[in-house]
Amino acid sequence: MTLDEVMTTLQGLGSEQTRRVLRNHGAPSGDELFFGVKVGDLKPIAKKIKGDQALAEALYETGNSDAMYLAGLVADGAKMSRAKLDAWALAAPWQMISEYTVPWVASTHPEGWALAEAWIHHAEPHVRSTGWSTASSILSVRADDALDLDAVRALMRRAVAELHTAPDRVRYTMNGYIIAVGAFVSPLAAEALAAAEAVGVVTVNMGDTACKVPLATESIQKVIDMGRQGKKRKTAVC
Repeated sequence: MTLDEVMTTLQGLGSEQTRRVLRNHGAPSGDELFFGVKVGDLKPIAKKIKGDQALAEALYETGNSDAMYLAGLVADGAKMSRAKLDAWALAAPWQMISEYTVPWVASTHPEGWALAEAWIHHAEPHVRSTGWSTASSILSVRADDALDLDAVRALMRRAVAELHTAPDRVRYTMNGYIIAVGAFVSPLAAEALAAAEAVGVVTVNMGDTACKVPLATESIQKVIDMGRQGKKRKTAVC
């Protein structure tokens, strides 16, 4: 499929109802920025164009949220430069892209952890959220013996110290990072539970939705009770 063919397909799959739902979750208000395509309708297209790196990058560069999300389902971060991933992080228009699409792709880059740490220190809050989410994605797929546990621990301590004074979405992704440590990194599970207890309830403006911020203690304990603590995923993409 060509870029024009994919964009025409996306436009045909979009609906005002989905646009409205996505706007409630933080999507840009301009109709020209996205068509409103359900994620379930994007996945069959992703299967058709999987492996077409050039097309994936072209989709992201359209600035259309549906196309950008699709790009994240197709792109191979290991084939992208740090400069390109930096540009993706900066250009992400809202949290569906900044906290999911870009982190998924960046987590497969050889320097993914360095990217995460750099983004966490960025001046733009949405890039900081991308950094925390990228770190979480890496923890979910990378073997414990391939992680720098001191670096993982240092970021968790930073999350505990700064979470309640951080911007909304940064708070959300910091909380998610603590959960990721507890769920995926066996050597640090006890420390993550302690961090979750120290953080307690996290309040974030979730817009006009019924979504709630997960309580980290409950989320980690649930994984432990299920016997899945430390079990890695094949891919961060979901």
